[in-house]
Amino acid sequence: MTSLPSSSSHTPKLWRVGTLTYTSGGLILLFCWLLWGDFAWSMRDRCVPSAVQLLFKRFGASDTLVGLLCSSLPGGIGLILGPIIGYKSDRLRSRWGRRIPFLAIPTPFIVLSMVGLVFAPQIGAFAHHLLGSPAWGLDSTVLIFMAVFWTAFELSCVSANSVFGALINDVVPQAVIGRFFGLFRALSLIAGMLLNYWIMGKIETRYASIFLGVGLLYGVGFTLMCLKVKEGAYPPPPPLLPGKAGSAWASVCDYFRDGFAKPYYLLFFGTTIFLFASTGPFNLYAVFYAQSLGLSLDAYFKCIAIMYGVSLVIAYPLGALVDRFHPLRVSLAVLALYGCVMGWGMLYVKNAASFTVVLMLHTVISGTLFTVAASLGQRLLPQSKFAEISSAGGILGSLFGMAFAPAMGAFLDRSHHDYRYVFHAGFGLAILGLILGIALYRRFLALGGPKNYHAPE
Repeated sequence: MTSLPSSSSHTPKLWRVGTLTYTSGGLILLFCWLLWGDFAWSMRDRCVPSAVQLLFKRFGASDTLVGLLCSSLPGGIGLILGPIIGYKSDRLRSRWGRRIPFLAIPTPFIVLSMVGLVFAPQIGAFAHHLLGSPAWGLDSTVLIFMAVFWTAFELSCVSANSVFGALINDVVPQAVIGRFFGLFRALSLIAGMLLNYWIMGKIETRYASIFLGVGLLYGVGFTLMCLKVKEGAYPPPPPLLPGKAGSAWASVCDYFRDGFAKPYYLLFFGTTIFLFASTGPFNLYAVFYAQSLGLSLDAYFKCIAIMYGVSLVIAYPLGALVDRFHPLRVSLAVLALYGCVMGWGMLYVKNAASFTVVLMLHTVISGTLFTVAASLGQRLLPQSKFAEISSAGGILGSLFGMAFAPAMGAFLDRSHHDYRYVFHAGFGLAILGLILGIALYRRFLALGGPKNYHAPE
């Protein structure tokens, strides 16, 4: 998956991944369609979860319930669906490829569930009246319907999330994948800037029109990407265990053998789980923390939008940095920096002004962390079983998220919503990620390091 040498100065440079070959113009066109799909994806991901958190609170949800619905529920769905879809996708051979069908089919269901979230308050009010005003109250009835549509949304999103990274791994040459993810990050940041500066501050009063607009953008944009991006031909799928081909038990054994039998990949899973989870406590409860300190929603989201502008400037250089020095090295350095920010917040945040400083640092550094770590899987996992082994890590990540988020929420409820503890949690998770990451890096060097690495299979 490298550029092909040219025979003369007049021969155009070619890029190859699998059976796909691109000229520079073809590579740019591929980037444009993938980036357009990612822009629609980012608008959805940056709008819906944050808005739903606020709507849950608006109808009386506790911090524990917010943690359960916004973290444990997606984690539980990923725990079940992620491995199945990853395993099936790696082994699917169709005229549309092995990834596109799993991206295109959930798209209309994502849009319909967003429409359902828009009308959940009206449906809940109607059901409450129809049931004769039950004892649990109107707000609880609305929350039930919001939870139903939120579950449908997450079911569809997890189905697509499981293979989007695998599609990129299949169609983008590894020689440019760090810069590609830098561009991905840039488009995501542009989406975040648009949403946070002009839209999210109005989410409590205009969420219906916002959801419908973002849903339409996502449905059209992501469908176009699925139609325009073409996959190559793939070799036959890996064989199952001898003598048990086609049996469900053989598939299960094959999956667990590939995903969990190698200590190296377990170390990789642990590193990435804590690396990404370190930003979770602040991300999940920061908006409530801001409100408790008297910071308006409009000021909160505009601050984030401005910091996205800073992140946008550095997104592509970060991708180039990753291509040069390897994502594992850069990720560990940024994770250490993020741990320092959480430690500073733990000691010094006392009011809205000091919170705003940490919010700005968190936004830039956590975004940097996601940018530089985006291609870790593509650089460390075997391509032939990429989605399958990635989903095995997703199982562990889902289990962790299912337990951690509601436990954090319950702790905050018992502490009378003392949101300073999100800094303690973020700091601790960052330290754990660093410890595992250093051990992973030592094993990575033993397997050949940046120049001669070969993923164990």
